[in-house]
Amino acid sequence: MTKVFTDGLSFAMPLLIMAIGAIYSEKSGVTNLAIEGFQGFGAFIGSLIAIILMGTMGQSSQAVLYIAMAFAAVGGGIYACLHALLCIRFKANQVISGVVVNILAVALTSFCTSLANTKINGTMSNKFILGVSTRFTIPVISRIPWVGGLFKNMYPFEIIIIVLVIFFWYLMYKTKFGMRLRACGENPQAVDAAGGDVEKTRWAAVIISGALSGIGGICFAYSLLANFSPSIYMGYGYLAIAAMIFGNWGIGTTAIVCMIFGLAKSGGYQLCIFMGLPSSYSDLFLMLPYVLTMILLIFFSKKNHPPKAAGEAWDKGKR
Repeated sequence: MTKVFTDGLSFAMPLLIMAIGAIYSEKSGVTNLAIEGFQGFGAFIGSLIAIILMGTMGQSSQAVLYIAMAFAAVGGGIYACLHALLCIRFKANQVISGVVVNILAVALTSFCTSLANTKINGTMSNKFILGVSTRFTIPVISRIPWVGGLFKNMYPFEIIIIVLVIFFWYLMYKTKFGMRLRACGENPQAVDAAGGDVEKTRWAAVIISGALSGIGGICFAYSLLANFSPSIYMGYGYLAIAAMIFGNWGIGTTAIVCMIFGLAKSGGYQLCIFMGLPSSYSDLFLMLPYVLTMILLIFFSKKNHPPKAAGEAWDKGKR
């Protein structure tokens, strides 16, 4: 059971930070299906920096992970500008823009990874080998029955993500910027009438979305995959969007949904091992979060209340 909690948390935390990025974008009024692309491009930039630094700092240096996370946030934020440009500046269809940004990210990062490997290693590989981050256990708390399993064999990035979740929750609900951002997704005309800049607020929200998604991507690369490759585009971005929807665009409720998804994924894998099934069956059990998504969709889709202005291009002359 401890293994279920440990692996569940390591999957839920990157998923949560990506879902919070989606919340920021959609709360501002910009529908964001591009989380998958933000995640992949941010992870690519972070992995590229990690590969370069490993040559001088060593593969076992934890400092490389932290620097890679910072650059992944920058890379994701920069790539998110493309979605913001299409949706906010050129008023393109936000759903189509998200899909295009995702497709472009897959092709662009695969090509750039192969090109970088040719320059660095002399091989035409579309994969950066990163390895798995070290783990640690929090004393005392980890001994608590059942719940203590959440604090055993933790990745360092899990603590960083928890801090970021608290910060971005506070920014969203306790600051003037957060209040204006939420108003942009409900009634942008009122924000404009009050002297606020709807476009700048939406740009900031989408860039934040990209930065947080990039962090989630590099965390997946350093934990579940141990590398950066096209396999990072496995639907985690869409799963984060599903968590946001089932969490009704709230950070607290989305965190609960992400934890459920994480436990479903790790529980399914451990069930496969417990039943003594061949490894080929593990992919079948890893589908549990997606099956759970479809089930939740049936029961909760009619009770969701998305931001009223989400998906609508900002028109200053509209009243």
